[in-house]
Amino acid sequence: MNSVMNSVTNNGAPVLIPAGTSFTPDDLTFYADRESRTLDDAIAGADLLVSCPHSGSAIPEELAEFLAPEFTRRLQFDFTDMSTSAIVRRWAEIDPRIVYVENPHPRMIRDPNRAKPENLEASLREAFARVHQAGAGNKVDLTGVDAVRPVTFSFYPLLLEPTDDAGWKRLADTFTETADRGLGVYERTRDSLVEKMVEKSFEVRRSFTTLSFHDTMNHTTRRDGAVNVRRPEEDRLPDVVALSNRGDHDGNRRGDNPVTMDPELIRTLAAAHRKGFQVEDPGAVALNQPYLGSFEIITAGARFAEQSARADAAGITLSAVQAEFKREFLLGDALAAHIMEPGVDWPSSDPERVDQLARACKASWDHYRDS
Repeated sequence: MNSVMNSVTNNGAPVLIPAGTSFTPDDLTFYADRESRTLDDAIAGADLLVSCPHSGSAIPEELAEFLAPEFTRRLQFDFTDMSTSAIVRRWAEIDPRIVYVENPHPRMIRDPNRAKPENLEASLREAFARVHQAGAGNKVDLTGVDAVRPVTFSFYPLLLEPTDDAGWKRLADTFTETADRGLGVYERTRDSLVEKMVEKSFEVRRSFTTLSFHDTMNHTTRRDGAVNVRRPEEDRLPDVVALSNRGDHDGNRRGDNPVTMDPELIRTLAAAHRKGFQVEDPGAVALNQPYLGSFEIITAGARFAEQSARADAAGITLSAVQAEFKREFLLGDALAAHIMEPGVDWPSSDPERVDQLARACKASWDHYRDS
């Protein structure tokens, strides 16, 4: 699996997963000393579950026929959070207090950080209809139907539109069946790990957090592949990371809306990240801007709210938080500059920077626990 997912060359063709590939929970779950420890051992020592719903980048070969011909490797990887995979895998290797679960499929199959459509075909038809109404290449609001998008976030073609009812059914069925062999395994594994780790937390009287880990670039793509179109100011990430709990810019509740992590705790977590990543500007780590946090922390937060009385009695907290890192920061100056130039490729990650960032993540959460 790793050789397929990490294969990045200068060829502009999309990277594919061989047809028929199925993943197991063991393929997607990472923790320290896997050679000598079991998953149960890891759960016993961990208080943090990290999930990366958008880290998968290679596209299942079954879906290649549905891709728009202009969908290059540059656009493929830009439409993922692929830089998160290497960082969090390395973090899991060096930190016995986390367990990591990774989605092996790209978000183009179906975004697990969105509610699953009740009817995928109907959702796709509506999404394509909105694209047509907006006009080719124009900004389109896909709210509510963006679990599977026909266009990228830069509104470039991603999927070919079916021409008849049979084609629509085949598209929806193929996406659904293929997703169940990877993305579906991720969702079931993630949910199972949350349940197991929460129960272990009650057993040993230890607080537990689930972290949904992402990256976003402050630039979008041009037709020539250059990722250098500056996002509007209100959509830009801080210089390092935005931590989200569905609250306001101080982590407090917005009106009657629930938060997924206690406001004081997320402020402590932000301070710990400023220390762990050694940032001088406090604004480099922000709360709930520009994103509030999406489906993964919403569902986890709701699950934890149902157990709040039990958690209070046990003297522990159950928290869900989203981390959205600035992709230019994760990549580093040289790799970020590379993809800001026209092209169809995507550069391989820098192992030294990956290790540095993984250690900063570990340090941040160590500081949080010690606060």
